[in-house]
Amino acid sequence: MSCAIAIFVKTPALSPVKTRLWPQLGRGKSERLHLASAAAVRSMVEKSSHAGTTTGYWAIAEAAELSASHWPGLHHVEQGMGSLGERMACVYRQLRTHHRGVILIGADAPQLQSHHLVQMAEWLDSTAPRLGIGRAEDGGFWLFGGNQDLVESAWTRAHYSRATTSVEFIEAMSGYGDWLELDILRDIDEASDIEPVQVALASLDAPSAEQRQLCVVLGELNSAREECL
Repeated sequence: MSCAIAIFVKTPALSPVKTRLWPQLGRGKSERLHLASAAAVRSMVEKSSHAGTTTGYWAIAEAAELSASHWPGLHHVEQGMGSLGERMACVYRQLRTHHRGVILIGADAPQLQSHHLVQMAEWLDSTAPRLGIGRAEDGGFWLFGGNQDLVESAWTRAHYSRATTSVEFIEAMSGYGDWLELDILRDIDEASDIEPVQVALASLDAPSAEQRQLCVVLGELNSAREECL
């Protein structure tokens, strides 16, 4: 069975998107960033699927009949309702019925590379209980993967959007398998993250067309932000 990779996204005009960026960028530019970043992440998911071992999904925040048409190129799965932990658990459970391994990623670390996803998929392709994580510089995480069924409380015990999130999350998942840790990446949560992620994208050896386009978008947004300071 292949490994599922689900990208968590929200649909502009249907859900508030990147609200922490609104004070400095405004709603429209924040939504533009989200869409361009999601496209860059999708390009890496698609590249990893060429080996035939992974299947990509959009994990959409809204009902599929309302939002699926906004997210082309991959399969769709609904996040469901509730907290972030509850929504991740919902997506994970759905995909575990069809795939041995499940990888959950956000749309906010667009400098990730396909080899990160392939490495995690290969790690999860085992009958041994295994988990994996990619930590973010701010203390959160940009990727989680597993090949075991996980109880709801393991998803909801950690406090999200904190500097201790990844530590708490790993502790909550303790006992469910051996861990693989990927590279630490910086994700785009605040306006101050834009330039470092742009630099990371510009330093990639072989960026996708979507990653190159995002690099241009980030440069434009960073220039606009500096003009307003």
